Formats: sequence, structure tokens, C-alpha cells
Amino acid sequence: MDFKRLAIPDVVLMTPQVFGDERGFFMETFRQNEFEKHCGKYQFVQDNHSKSRQGILRGLHYQLKQPQGKLVRVTQGRVFDVAVDMRENSSTFGEWVGVELNDENKQMLWVPPGFAHGFYVLSETAEFSYKCTDYYAPDDEHSVRWDDPVLAIKWPIGKEPQLSDKDRNGELFQQSPVYE
Repeated sequence: MDFKRLAIPDVVLMTPQVFGDERGFFMETFRQNEFEKHCGKYQFVQDNHSKSRQGILRGLHYQLKQPQGKLVRVTQGRVFDVAVDMRENSSTFGEWVGVELNDENKQMLWVPPGFAHGFYVLSETAEFSYKCTDYYAPDDEHSVRWDDPVLAIKWPIGKEPQLSDKDRNGELFQQSPVYE
């Protein structure tokens, strides 16, 4: 596994070594000791899997009292995946990074606790799988607007994305609660 720190160094792009032949492929998607060496000492308590259609945007979500670190990957299709630093005392507070994750590059993104996370589906459909360091707490979930002018995320979008009511009513970054 190759671990690459992005423009926000706490966010890590992971590229697995893929072994393939005429039968298909094999890859290791997670190894605790290597993850701890490159990303930190975290334990995962919940795995999630979603499927979405093209044009769907999910996020930008985070939990404040029960912050979740997320190790995300795409098992089918293509998404543009984004992490926003919500840690007020961080040198990269309010900055974002985005990468394309897809079933061909098989890359994974480590989004540590303290970040808002979201993705936009680029392919006809996409299946998205992720591990979480804390349990989902719906009463603790917050949503930052995907089109916040301060964040100015450069989503690869041609038209208005399809959003849930929660995301449509997300808060502007400057009014969102942050990690201290």
C-alpha cells in the first residue's frame, strides 16, 4: 500500500498494490499496523455502504461530539470525494482537498476526525464503502453547504446536483459549529 499525504497533510490518499491476471484481481484493502504507521492510531467501529446515481451529491457531513474518522473507497463507479478541515485551531482550517476515487484506481481516502466529508457521483451509479472510527449519531450530525462561497470547492459539476433535504438546508461554513 502506498500512502500519500495531500495538501492537507492529515488527509491521506492510499493506493493498494493490485495483483491481477486472467482470473481477476486481489488486493489488500486494510492492514491495521500500516494504517497506524501512516495515519495514526485509530480503531474502526462501523462499516457503511451506499449506492447513488449520477448527479447525486452527499455532504458535507460531520459529527461534532462524536467525530468520525472515515476510510472511504469506491467499489463500483466514480466519485469526486472532498474533505474540509473543520478544526478551528488547525493551520488548514477551512481548506479542502478533493480527489477522484473509482473502481479502477482502487484508491482509498483517509478523512480524519475533525473534517466534513462529501462526494459527488460522476458515473451512472457508484457504490461507496467506508469504515468509521465512531458510531453514527443522527442527533450530532451537521451539514455544511456544498456550494459555500467561502470554501469555494471546485466540484466537477455541469448542472445543479441532486441533494437530500438535509444537504439542501446545510449551514454556511462561517455559521457551522467547528472543532476547537
